[in-house]
Amino acid sequence: MKEIILLTISGEDKPGVTSTITSILAGFQVNILDIGQAVIHNTLSLGILIEVPQVSESSPILRDLLFKTHEMDMKVRFQPIGEEEYEQWVAGQGKSRHIITLLARKITATHIATVTEVASQHGLNIDKITRLSGRLSLGSESQEKAKACVEFSVRGASSDLSLLQEEFLRTASDLDVDIAFQEDNIFRRNRRLVVFDMDSTLIEAEVIDELAKEAGVGDQVIEITEAAMRGELDFNESFRRRVALLKGLDASVLESVAQRLPMTEGAEELVSSLKALGFKTAILSGGFTYFAEKLQQQLGFDYVYANKLDIKGGVVTGDVVGEIVNGNRKAELLREIAEREGVRLEQTIAVGDGANDLPMLSIAGLGIAFRAKPLVRQSAKQAISTLGLDGILYLIGFRDRDSLQADYSELPCRLK
Repeated sequence: MKEIILLTISGEDKPGVTSTITSILAGFQVNILDIGQAVIHNTLSLGILIEVPQVSESSPILRDLLFKTHEMDMKVRFQPIGEEEYEQWVAGQGKSRHIITLLARKITATHIATVTEVASQHGLNIDKITRLSGRLSLGSESQEKAKACVEFSVRGASSDLSLLQEEFLRTASDLDVDIAFQEDNIFRRNRRLVVFDMDSTLIEAEVIDELAKEAGVGDQVIEITEAAMRGELDFNESFRRRVALLKGLDASVLESVAQRLPMTEGAEELVSSLKALGFKTAILSGGFTYFAEKLQQQLGFDYVYANKLDIKGGVVTGDVVGEIVNGNRKAELLREIAEREGVRLEQTIAVGDGANDLPMLSIAGLGIAFRAKPLVRQSAKQAISTLGLDGILYLIGFRDRDSLQADYSELPCRLK
């Protein structure tokens, strides 16, 4: 009968621990069946599952390990594993795997206890827990801009994935956190194209509302905008009605409006990181090309599709030029760009906040409702409401320590 032993070594982290332990095992020609290591606040936990060759005995191995770990001021624990138990463990590797991502300004024990309880109730077992956010100083970071993210790798099959998603959505709302639940497959690790809505997504405003204020019809346009965003009005009809109210507006106003539009928290960091990683990016907006193209110039988007205001003699006519970019058109454009770039839809990410974003969110491999209305949050695959746009990086497994973006701390967060 083969001898299988689980070794667990713990103690203060220091260079050479893994090398020292495995060198002892190498001297006895031991096979490594599994290995894992984690370090939390300079405390190491190293687990190694070994198979002792039939030509060797475990006693000398365990003796040498005891002496060496004592010498290093560390603890070691030995646990015999039966062959049947080991084979059951091997058989479990075919089970489906998912990633649960917990995002908040600050993560508490209540957050983790609640999220893991929901997972456990649905038959999901946690294999690995990883902190993706950076180390946070107790006094140097404002809680308003703080970011915290923990990722759980889980295995098992829930009997009702829809119910699980509903419970995570309800838990996120109750705890004021964001919870993403994704299948851990090859597409999650190979996203290639990210498309964004603009108004209330990349920028913290609805441009048409800002133009309406300049035209003196702000209240009328805002009322129509809110109804459209809630999905109560057909987008094309509501859009034409709003644009018609802008008739007679001096076109020079567009530049002054652009100067005061605030960039959404994390937008520069997100797009910069995506570009550095080789992603293609696009703006698919029901807003206007004038503002989308300014964003393109500032952040380097590869594609821009939006609505072109009709301007004649330096005055807005109240019409738009060409086909309106509505919800269905956004989905069509996502398909077209993906095909042009040779990317499968499963490798795409779509981000938006309104009802007219739902068609593209639904066909993207990862559809994210960002600070969205309740209807959109409930319909989208994932939602982020507590963090800035750069929180999306966590959903693709990006860690703060992998940061590739430039320092934007001194830049004004508005369109230029």
